[in-house]
Amino acid sequence: MSSPADVDIHHDPEHGRYEARLPAPAGSPDGGAHAIGVLRYHREGDVVVIPSTVVIPEHRGHGVADALVHRALDDIAAAGATVRPDCWFVETWLRRHPDYQYLRWSE
Repeated sequence: MSSPADVDIHHDPEHGRYEARLPAPAGSPDGGAHAIGVLRYHREGDVVVIPSTVVIPEHRGHGVADALVHRALDDIAAAGATVRPDCWFVETWLRRHPDYQYLRWSE
């Protein structure tokens, strides 16, 4: 299983995604980390639209999606953008973290 401390969040702006990665086990033939969760996004001007956050089943319930959303929203805040949470998990996360409500896009 994973915990947020075990997970590295990698931002891939070219593909519009954040990946939660676990380090490869010692002696692994590929030598690289593998993704256990993904938050996808795209930009519409100064609005970042997040349509999905997915964590593979065996790593759910350990804070991986929370870590992905937290990192993405911190980056959105740093960029001076707002967020449109089309993903139910991001919508729920925002409701549970009122200190991030200022990032919510409004028409």
